[in-house]
Amino acid sequence: MTGETTVREAVRIHGRDAGRRAVGALLERLRGHSGRLVVTGEPGLGRTTLLHWAARSFDAGPVVGLENGPDGLTAVGHDGRRTTVPGAAVAPERLLATLRAAAGAVDAPLLVWVDDAHQWDAPARALLGRAAQDPHTGGRVGLLLSVAGHRAVDPELAHLPVVRLDPLTPQQADALLDDVTDGAADPAVRERLLAEAEGNPALLLALTRRLSPAELRGHRPLPRPLADAGTLADVVGRAVLCAPSPEERDLLLTVAAAVRASDTPDVDAGLVLAAVRHPRTAAPPPCPAPPPEYLALAEGRLRFLSPLLGRAVHATAAPDRRRAAHRALAHVLEAGGHRLPGLLHRSWSLPAGASAPTLADRLAAHAADSTATVSYRQRALAYTRAAELTAHGPARAERYTAAAEQALLAGRPDRARPLLAAARDCGGPAAVRGRAELVRGLTELRDGPVGDAHHSLLLAATLLAADAADQAASAALAAADAAWSAGDLTACLTALGTEQCRPDGTEPPGAGDPDRADQPGTAEPPDEPATPCPADGPAAVRDPGPASRPLGPDPVRDHRLGMRALLEGRLDRAAVPLGQVVDRAGSDDRPEGLLRSAAAALLLGDVDAARRAGARALAAARHVGSHALVPQALEYLAYAELRAGRHAQARAHAEEGLRTALRAGQRNTAAHHHAVLALAGSIEEQPAAVARHVTAALSIARRHGLAQAATLAEWAVARADLGRGRPFDAADRLGLLVLPGPRRGHFAVWRLAVPCFVEAAVLAGRHDEARALMTDFAGWAAFGADPHAAAQLARCHALLAPPDRADDLYRRALDRHDEADGDFERARTALLYGKWLRRRRRPREARDRLGTALAGFERCGAGVWAEQTRGELRALGAASPGAGAGALTRLTPQQLRIARHVAEGATNREVALALAVSTRTVDYHLRKVFATLGVRSRVELARMVEQVEKTGARV
Repeated sequence: MTGETTVREAVRIHGRDAGRRAVGALLERLRGHSGRLVVTGEPGLGRTTLLHWAARSFDAGPVVGLENGPDGLTAVGHDGRRTTVPGAAVAPERLLATLRAAAGAVDAPLLVWVDDAHQWDAPARALLGRAAQDPHTGGRVGLLLSVAGHRAVDPELAHLPVVRLDPLTPQQADALLDDVTDGAADPAVRERLLAEAEGNPALLLALTRRLSPAELRGHRPLPRPLADAGTLADVVGRAVLCAPSPEERDLLLTVAAAVRASDTPDVDAGLVLAAVRHPRTAAPPPCPAPPPEYLALAEGRLRFLSPLLGRAVHATAAPDRRRAAHRALAHVLEAGGHRLPGLLHRSWSLPAGASAPTLADRLAAHAADSTATVSYRQRALAYTRAAELTAHGPARAERYTAAAEQALLAGRPDRARPLLAAARDCGGPAAVRGRAELVRGLTELRDGPVGDAHHSLLLAATLLAADAADQAASAALAAADAAWSAGDLTACLTALGTEQCRPDGTEPPGAGDPDRADQPGTAEPPDEPATPCPADGPAAVRDPGPASRPLGPDPVRDHRLGMRALLEGRLDRAAVPLGQVVDRAGSDDRPEGLLRSAAAALLLGDVDAARRAGARALAAARHVGSHALVPQALEYLAYAELRAGRHAQARAHAEEGLRTALRAGQRNTAAHHHAVLALAGSIEEQPAAVARHVTAALSIARRHGLAQAATLAEWAVARADLGRGRPFDAADRLGLLVLPGPRRGHFAVWRLAVPCFVEAAVLAGRHDEARALMTDFAGWAAFGADPHAAAQLARCHALLAPPDRADDLYRRALDRHDEADGDFERARTALLYGKWLRRRRRPREARDRLGTALAGFERCGAGVWAEQTRGELRALGAASPGAGAGALTRLTPQQLRIARHVAEGATNREVALALAVSTRTVDYHLRKVFATLGVRSRVELARMVEQVEKTGARV
């Protein structure tokens, strides 16, 4: 740490919501019961911070910290006062009672916290474990322990409940860095710090404090290595790095060295043991059973229980021992035919700062070998090491750029960014700089402001135009994707028109003809697409770099021409080129090409083709190990399922897509998955889940300019309101999305929400606003990209029609629904038709339509809409047996008691007196009852309870 650093302490705890909830539940439990909890995690993840937070937060009684030292146990009060625990008290049945007495607690609960309980000796741990097993002997006592996650859990504590701390997400680490630096870090420095810390908050703070203000702001070069031996040792704990024997130290170092070139956190135990033996002539030592406490052995593979500890073991080893370990691993791997990892270890066996051009050339050549079965991460490592061993500036820049491309494919944008910064510092020709800008733009497209991505990708297209026209075309199409995500129609059209020649350098047909509308700049972009586009852009064309080559004559150009024609409303010119892109899915086995086919199918409204191409893209991405493309394939699958009305399948794909996107550092992709999950949840009985996913999607969308994801998320909230019988709220929210004006939603998405707005607006009495959108929506339905739009159009006309026409329009809408798959939309039309029939006093017909709607909603899992339908059936006196009982089973026992009293005619005050609770409590629970059952009045509630009693259903 420099003497002039300006880094301050963090103002708040970042990324520990789950841990604080678990600890908070323990603290709340202490108000009536005893409890215990173990907090674990690798060094630096904040175990001690969480314990101190608990000690500060607990206000129901005294807090005592317990230490085990050479003189026995010591109780430390939160005020710092220390009390020696008498020796007679060190028995489980007396320890906690003695601590209560020492803390002066009589009736109040006591919180006892123990930091680093794993450092206690075995007898003391056994005492603590037995005391925790039966804490009731000392009254209301809470035991909160922390143990290290870089070693196996001690058997004395293994029976206790555990909360594990995980590394911070990229967003959480970013927020922590802003907190301690007031946002003063240079962007390139920020990327290096976040990449080196790998989500460990203590390491991030230690690295930041090591920098001077000039280094933090990018005015001076960063120290190398950034995470040096001293910093890692301080975070891990120097005592942890002292292995008990030279043999174990050799084993730990060799495992740590082997992991550096591995694609997984574990390594083959046979490889490690062979390297430990080399160059010895004796038989290899047997793998220790059990292995050293910091290692785990499973199915013949060794791994560190803490990856950070492995890094520290490697960094703190003496340089000659470290080089010897890599030399031994290189010998064993090369003898076994594993050329690339062997070369990596050979390069790491060289002295620091050595230049080895021949070895660098070999590393780069093997990394570029497409026939080798090598992961993207290993290729990125090889290119990086080749760049470090290369003295020539342009060659270094090219290799750093290639490393960044592979890191991006590996799903590590945090690693790609520092590599791009290193490439920029080396200079290089335009083609190399163009490739670097392409990677930078794609990285920002997945995890950054899409406006920045758009400009980087346009710059890449310009730089690549002369020497790599195919990559320039991919960059331009990706720039259009960025503009699409931002909702900037003009920028999207401009980007789609930037490629004027084919990859072979020839002009496309009609080039130079001002009458041809596929020439850039020959047509004024419309304010809105004359023929609107579906709720997904050309995101499949996030070409990762030179490893991806177009299949066939020119699929990128076909996609570009088809996209532009669609945005300009010329379906006749869009169908052929986009259809050719879709057709290529049958002969393509690369995830990039298959994603492009899925995108084109969505644009054409061919949902089945989009699902097939998306599924094949997902399989292909998994096969080649592209962690960057898996979340995007799942995004396309989720959108296709959503467009087809298969909400459950969309939710399944989006849930997996969200997990993979977060692991790959793709927050923008994660925002889209959150939006899909919110839309899927809006038809179910999951208001909390909808709110959670909407909040997450909007948080990212607003920060990164994702207009498309924001529109989908806001639509999800409105649809949930509509399903729960809140048309006024839904109309207000949807009006901002669909009505003309600067706040209108994304140009390719808002039309999808029009049917919801028309329904909500009619129920809210805003007929004129609904009618104003019908002409535009009729054009959308005629376009044919949405299989449900024609039926939805007829339904909207029925909602707005006079009574003498509405009946035929509802029937026409149901007939059109029969032409498309999807139970949900058909059930919505049947529900509205049933409501209309009931209000026209046609109960028998209404019962038939509502029964069909209920069956459809139940079939597709649309719980909130099913409850609305049951309410309509109850109004007809035709609720199906058991329907009310099924709803009542979702009430808590207290809510059920209140519901029965209210159904018998009791007032809220009478219910409060009968149950010995406050009137406010009855009001609160009754609101919950109404929301859960979907009833609007005490009369409806009474009918439901009466129906249950008549049918004899068990509740």
